[in-house]
Amino acid sequence: MAGLKAGAPAPQSITVHEKSRVLEVVFSDGAAFRIPFELMRVYSPSAEVQGHGPGQEVLQTGKRDVTLVDLAPVGNYAVQPTFSDGHDSGIFSWDYLYELGQRGDALWQDYVQRLQAAGVDRDAPMAPKGAGHGGHGCASH
Repeated sequence: MAGLKAGAPAPQSITVHEKSRVLEVVFSDGAAFRIPFELMRVYSPSAEVQGHGPGQEVLQTGKRDVTLVDLAPVGNYAVQPTFSDGHDSGIFSWDYLYELGQRGDALWQDYVQRLQAAGVDRDAPMAPKGAGHGGHGCASH
């Protein structure tokens, strides 16, 4: 996990909005973002989502209604959310949360394009873990 960039903005406050399913983060440089839980979940920095290298990403679906069950601090540089679907292995550094907030719209468009390219609906259920990795051999599962 890369450390924080020197002088990088750090969160002043983090608020979980359960009803609207967004994480509100206000940074020390004045930037404030409302990051949808679904965006956080589909862009989780975990190996389960990102894979183990370029081209190994696992397209996430069925995450529209995902909620945050817990948000645990990791040192003073990150948080580790537990999502309602059981996913809890992503560690979101302050830098990464800032990026998700700043680039949220572009990341969402990229997600929609990847869904279309794969011919998959956003609300399609995920295949059970271990079921068909579609040729993306992953020895750690």
